[in-house]
Formats: sequence, C-alpha cells, structure tokens
Amino acid sequence: MDDKNPKSSSGRFRKWFKRKHKKKRPDPCYNQDELSGDDFMEDVHVSSFEMDPCTSTNELRIFVGTWNVAGRSPVGSLAVDLEEWLKPQDAVDIYVFGFQEIVPLKTRTVIGAEDPKKAKNWNLLIGKALNECFGRPWLTPMVNPISSDSYHYAAVPVSEKRASFSAISDNTPMWRPITQQRHHRQPVIGGSKYKLMASKKMVGVFISVWMKKELLKKYCVSNVKVSSVACGIMGYLGNKGSVSVSMLIEGTSFCFIAAHLASGEKKGDEGRRNHQVTEIFKRTSFPRSAKGDDSLHPLTILGHDRIFWFGDLNYRLYNLEDNLARHLIKKQDWKALQEFDELRREQEDGVFQSWREGNIEFAPTYKYSSLNCNRYSGGLPNRSGEKQRTPAWCDRILWYGKGVKILSYLRSEIKFSDHRPVSALFSTQIEVTKSTNPRFSAKDTSVPNIMPPELIGTSRNNEEGQAYVAVFKKATEASSIHKQKV
Repeated sequence: MDDKNPKSSSGRFRKWFKRKHKKKRPDPCYNQDELSGDDFMEDVHVSSFEMDPCTSTNELRIFVGTWNVAGRSPVGSLAVDLEEWLKPQDAVDIYVFGFQEIVPLKTRTVIGAEDPKKAKNWNLLIGKALNECFGRPWLTPMVNPISSDSYHYAAVPVSEKRASFSAISDNTPMWRPITQQRHHRQPVIGGSKYKLMASKKMVGVFISVWMKKELLKKYCVSNVKVSSVACGIMGYLGNKGSVSVSMLIEGTSFCFIAAHLASGEKKGDEGRRNHQVTEIFKRTSFPRSAKGDDSLHPLTILGHDRIFWFGDLNYRLYNLEDNLARHLIKKQDWKALQEFDELRREQEDGVFQSWREGNIEFAPTYKYSSLNCNRYSGGLPNRSGEKQRTPAWCDRILWYGKGVKILSYLRSEIKFSDHRPVSALFSTQIEVTKSTNPRFSAKDTSVPNIMPPELIGTSRNNEEGQAYVAVFKKATEASSIHKQKV
C-alpha cells in the first residue's frame, strides 16, 4: 500500500486528519505533552500498519518488610538501623513496608481521630534511607509534606499540571495523591531515586509502597488504590485489621496486605486470628473509579495476579512447653520448632491454604524482654513484672500467585522494639505488551477508538469517511492474517 502517496486513499486521509483533528489521545501511561498533534497522528498511522502486538515477560524485584515497632516514634538515630534492615540494592525495583503499632494501642488512639503525623514521619525516614543510600540528595524539609492517612497516586491532568507547575519542564511526569477527604500536592523531591506510590494508615497499622522512579517511565503503572479493614475490638475497631494497596503494572495486578491480627497463645486465640483473616478477605475491596476506566482492575484480594500478605500475624507455637521451645531455639533447631507452628498448619489446611512462605532459618521474632535486649521475655526463673511469653514467629511474609520466586527471607537484629523486623526479597514476573511502536498497545489500532465522530454517517465527509474505513479495514485484515501465521 502506497500510504505516502497523497493521491491514495490513506494519503488523503492522513492529510485531512492532520489538518482537522489535532487532539491528543489521553493515556495515563505516557506524558501527553511529549506529542504534538502531527506527531501523534503519524504514530497512529504508522502503528496501525506496522504494529505486531505480543506479550513478553519482564522481571521485577520486590522487597517486602514487616515490623511491629511497639508504639515507638521514628527517631533520627533509627535511620542507621533502618538502612541495615532495608539493605538497599540497585536491583530492588519496589519496596513495600508494613508496620504495626506505629502508635500505642491505647483507648484514645484506637477510638480517636487519626493522627497523620506518625505516618508522615515514617515516610520521611524511609525516603531518606532509600534515597541517600544511593548517593542522591534528599531534600529536608520536604516541600508540602504528605499529611494524609490515605494516599495514592493518580495522573495530574495536563491543564492542572500547567497551572500548578508552570516552572517545571513539560517532560517531567507529575503526580498527585488522592485522599478520602482532600487532595494534596505531591512533594517535589530533587534527585530522588524512589517515589512514594501509596501509603495507608489505620490506627497503628501502616503500609508504604515505594517504586523506582525509572519504572514509571518504562512501564504503565495504573489503578493505584488503597483499602482498610478494621476487625479489632467488637469486630470493627482499628486496633487490629489490615491496610492494603492494589496496583496494576502493565498487564499484571499486584496486591499488598499489611495486617495485625489478634494476639494471645491461649486456647481459642488461633480461631480469632483465623476469623480476622476471613474478614479481611471478605471485606477488602478496591472500588471502581467514577470514570469507569478501570473495568479490568480486580475488586478483591484474590482477584489479583500477585498477592503478598505480611505483618504481625501473631500465630504462635501450639502444644509446646515454654522450656522445650527455648531449648530448641538455643540449639537453633528451626525445623523441629516449626512442627509446632500454627501458621504452618493454616497453610496446610486452613485460612492460608495454598499460600507460600520462604524457609524459616532464623530465630523467633517475638517477644523480647525489653528494648535493646537480646533476651526473650519470661522463662524460668521469671523476672518480676515481665510477661511470660513463649517465643514465636509472629512476624511473617506470605505470597500467593504464579510467577513469584523468593530470593531471601530473614530477620534483622534491630533492638528498637520487642519484635525483630523481617524482610523477604522476591523476583516476580510481569506481562508487558510490546509492539514495533512502544508508545502504543494493540488496543490503539481499533477503529472506534480513533475514528473522528464527524466522519461517521455524514454525507458531507463521505469521501474521506470511506477512505478512512478502507484504510483501517485493510490494516485490521493484515494484522489478523499476521496473527494467524504466527
């Protein structure tokens, strides 16, 4: 087909369309200001004939960490310990953090209004640790710091971006957080390598998701949403429960759930934990947006492709005497100790059936006697005023779904609280739709998406309309024949 010939039907169409229809096609996955009207139509025209859509598999590395900080506030000296926990590496694409008890679980914090300061301070500390480890400056204080308890990114409309950020280059992608109550502008952080993608706090449970800045240019990251489920006192208070983040990276959906479940090692406590897990599965939802542009996005936890569940799950060692448990810990016989682990039982035939976990080759993470101490609480002889607790692996990281491989699973020796933080490094696959023109996916070739309305059913533009239909009909047929051959 001689599409460059101005006398051909496709040539006439190109010439007419470039003159009459220079609107840019909105797409949250690339910078709209990059394309002029002419450039955009050139790409549509060329891609409609040359596009060979296919799905490839790319790898991402995800760090997932969980830590019960026992109601303590982040302090400056903690930054050094935090870096040891994160063990930042250039290979990590996404960092996901789950915290429990970032505020003391007292009556006023459980039933009172949410205080966003704790979440903001933790985000500041995490951002500082992540970005300064790579030799990139982290501006302090932040400009317009994040102050919302419920925070996630959405693309800023071009008009708003130009009005609010006229001093910033049009090639710089800008984002804004969406909150339940009001909008806040994203802090402009110079030289940062990781961006905060989502953050959600419910009383003491807190999740924070960070992504490499370059991934936002390489992949389409969309439908970032947050959800919370309170299932503590009376089944509906936020001292226990979960906060979750859902997002779509290209064609693969991710869900991250940070949870804090019922405590206790008495008979019936395991049942309370299981009930809360069931409630979290049932009540966690990620509603559709008002625009209806996310019809393929999962609404529930189990609707996602890759799912990570982590936190202070509080599962204990059942039917095991305290002194025997401590003896096995001293021998570092983790395999024998795991025979009594409640969560293992739930994975075999319970609420976490078919969920997976890395090999536990570290000591139980709870409960330590006091701050800055390596001795477990209780034991014989029991110290006055000290809680008697059999050590257990309360802090865990599980995953569900295909295409996930665990690379490491370990605990860190930070003595900040009576829990030790736990982390896991994963390699996961994502599906990426590629074509000869990387700016567009296969859906951009469909006639209804780009046909100008004035060309449909009008006698005045009948000639141009027939040329348009003829061109795209042949393109569609050519694409269909090519797919059959492949």
